[in-house]
Amino acid sequence: MAIATAAALTGSLTSAVRASPQQAASFDLDHGNAVTQVVYPEFNSVSRQTNTGSSPMNRDETVLLEVPWFDAIAPYHPTAVGIFSDLGRRPSSEHTTRNKNIAVIYAAFTSLNNLYPEHKAKWRQMMVAAGLDPDDTKEDPTTPSGIGVLAAKNAFAARKNDGTNRDGSAGGRTYNRQPYADYTGYRPVNTAHQLRNPSRWQPNMFEKSGVFTVQNFATPHFGRVQPFTFDSPTQFKVSPPWKSNHRNHTAYKRQADEVLRASANLDDHRKMTAELFNNNVETFGPVGAVPVIVGGDYDTEETVVFAAVRDIAFFDLSIATWHFKRKYDSVRPFSAIRYLYGKNKVTAWGGPGEGIVNDLRGNEWRSYLDAWPADHPIKPSDHPEYPSAEAAECLAYAQLTPRVTGTDKATIFHAVPKGSSRIEPGVTPAQDMTLRWSSWSEFAKDCGESRLWGGQNFRASIEAASQYAPQIGDLAYEYVQRKVNGG
Repeated sequence: MAIATAAALTGSLTSAVRASPQQAASFDLDHGNAVTQVVYPEFNSVSRQTNTGSSPMNRDETVLLEVPWFDAIAPYHPTAVGIFSDLGRRPSSEHTTRNKNIAVIYAAFTSLNNLYPEHKAKWRQMMVAAGLDPDDTKEDPTTPSGIGVLAAKNAFAARKNDGTNRDGSAGGRTYNRQPYADYTGYRPVNTAHQLRNPSRWQPNMFEKSGVFTVQNFATPHFGRVQPFTFDSPTQFKVSPPWKSNHRNHTAYKRQADEVLRASANLDDHRKMTAELFNNNVETFGPVGAVPVIVGGDYDTEETVVFAAVRDIAFFDLSIATWHFKRKYDSVRPFSAIRYLYGKNKVTAWGGPGEGIVNDLRGNEWRSYLDAWPADHPIKPSDHPEYPSAEAAECLAYAQLTPRVTGTDKATIFHAVPKGSSRIEPGVTPAQDMTLRWSSWSEFAKDCGESRLWGGQNFRASIEAASQYAPQIGDLAYEYVQRKVNGG
């Protein structure tokens, strides 16, 4: 997710402690930003390999990596208290950028080794590049390194039995654990081969090299996870998706036809906008974070506070979104269009490189974003349609960011080189282009529309996100501010 900010937040790595002369110019602990100059650059490639899209698993891992940074710097702040644990207050003479940077780097190092142990060599390299000792893992609440280690370990301990099933032990499972596996017994009404109920979610099927894979609902239990900022997702009110009830035939067909029209009107701008917002690594990393962190010239502390607000908002938002996705278990456009049109011909996008065609059979229709490459880690939406997870994230982000920055106005852009499409490589866009937005609200609006353009969501699903996502953005901002103020 936002940890991919490294792609655009690069900087010189200078000066350090316990460094050889060759390493001494790596990172300036006294003036640099450990998040953007040490952690993000090293983690960037891993985040792109492991992020699967809007899965709550990604939100959980981000919370366990980034939010402990807040606890790591809290002892070096006049009033702040930790989110996962209280590590006390260090004397004001120790409230330095150097100590904050060291604490953050050690917290990141500890979390990364826990979350991604297969990349231990990379995390050691990160420490060495910063001039720090990767073997100094003492839990000492009087030193910045020890505080960082404790902050990360306490976060994992605090979230141990929070309902995520991140260790795969739910139900007393001891062997062959399955991290994040469902423990609630969810079963889809429909199969990939049979649409028994046209109102309900149907797993999609994808092919790669002759091997066919059927979707499962990713983490259907996540609505039961313990949130940070509210008691239960049931306190939010989201209207039922009545247009997705196939017995309301006129409304059901009308919303499916709107998706078909969007498919038939795809151009390079809409295609590339849909691809951007389908990839939250880009959306909330280089594109969404740069105007805040770089534009605001944020130091380590400001970056850490912003990351905590954003990450907690997205985590709690996932809980609420998945609660409603499971509650309504609503049909996606591909099922509805195939059900309505069968062998009848429709006008729509015909597939990668095919353009818009008018002889496509309804049962062969495929959304633009369902053509995402099979070997890419980001997978087509593997969960019920309502409400839209991506639209909800963009709305929450557009709500919390102006509260942090003090303004809705922003200079947001995304350069798209000719032929750089992941879905139509070498073809789309036909020329170099730049996507631009002048405010966070405008950014969120296009994000929502892109789900319709990409064929993943009906308009009602996009609009439903506005009934709860901005509230959670506010709750996250206010929660972190209370922590900053000692509450």
